[in-house]
Amino acid sequence: MPRPEGSSRGRAAPLPIAELGEAERLACLRLIRTENVGPVTFRELVNHCGGAERALKALPDLAHRGGRRQPVKIYPRDKAEAELDAARKIGARPLFTIEPGYPAVLVHAGVPPPLLYVKGRTDLFDMPAVAIVGARNASAAGRTMASRLATALGAAGMIIVSGLARGIDGAAHEAALKTGTVAVLAGGLDHIYPPEHEKLHADIAAEGCLVSELPPGFKARGNDFPRRNRIVSGLALGTVVIEAALRSGSLITARRAADQGREVFAVPGHPLDPRAEGTNMLLKQGATLVTSAEDVLESLRPQMDHTPRGMAAASVDLGLHPDEDSAPPSSLPSDAAQLVVLQALGPAPVSVDELARSTGLAIRALRGVLIELALAGRIEHQGAQLIALKSSF
Repeated sequence: MPRPEGSSRGRAAPLPIAELGEAERLACLRLIRTENVGPVTFRELVNHCGGAERALKALPDLAHRGGRRQPVKIYPRDKAEAELDAARKIGARPLFTIEPGYPAVLVHAGVPPPLLYVKGRTDLFDMPAVAIVGARNASAAGRTMASRLATALGAAGMIIVSGLARGIDGAAHEAALKTGTVAVLAGGLDHIYPPEHEKLHADIAAEGCLVSELPPGFKARGNDFPRRNRIVSGLALGTVVIEAALRSGSLITARRAADQGREVFAVPGHPLDPRAEGTNMLLKQGATLVTSAEDVLESLRPQMDHTPRGMAAASVDLGLHPDEDSAPPSSLPSDAAQLVVLQALGPAPVSVDELARSTGLAIRALRGVLIELALAGRIEHQGAQLIALKSSF
């Protein structure tokens, strides 16, 4: 399937990577949970203010400058402390994008979740991974194929990522327990779903790694499963789909993988089996056909030579990109710059690059304006670099 175009000069500034103390970790959580602070705004605030604690202090003024009439609702300290304490009690820990150890391959997947709760072997994030997903009501042949692929790929040094669902997911996890598997959950790490995977859940916590962007105690709702799928695909170099109906979560994962610039693979199925309609459609759209692990390895081998951690080290710095550093600051007052940006925006999303060209603002100045407008709830981010005016304004 086609990959998206590469990023340009207006791409998101990388986050500084640093060990976090308890106070900064608490501030990061409060910032993430604060009203109007999504993944993109979190990243921009940390860069703009030089840390989460400073960002929290600056929030009221930034939101007011953006046009917010009511005080911004900052997440209470006691609730954040209770959430972190609940994670400790179940043996999990928070991992923020600005910390060492956050999955580098996920950082390169567009808009990574600012926070992951993890339990188990986080060293698995440094190894190349493949996602294997498919039908919950999988056939015996489908489960066998998932097991064989996971076993062979694991023996070749690949980590297997999936969503711990019934059917294909469970078969892939079970086969990869000894070689390394990561399960991404739609609810909190202490919420076991489906119930029959209680033992598998415990085995992965002991031998692999459990991951969720949601706090302990959170029970997954219907819309949490599709959101989970972007993490499944984002942790992997490629996604293999085995048995998927035309309307299935597995196809959502495949779409997420394509959007993230990752390889999409599909195992062909019988034309008369409804569980094969989705995978056969993926093949028609350009997914790589898979009948053995070698098909996956042959396609991904060039990428396996570059570890995710190496990818991150090559792209992370402590500030804006060089072309932004040399850009002159905006000569417009803040109110005037906001007005120019708001006039250039509409309901159709535009990129930061397009906005910079149409407004004449330097990228650095433009980012500051966008932070203020986002905190005021006047704009919304769609992906890493697309911005649109909120319909309520």
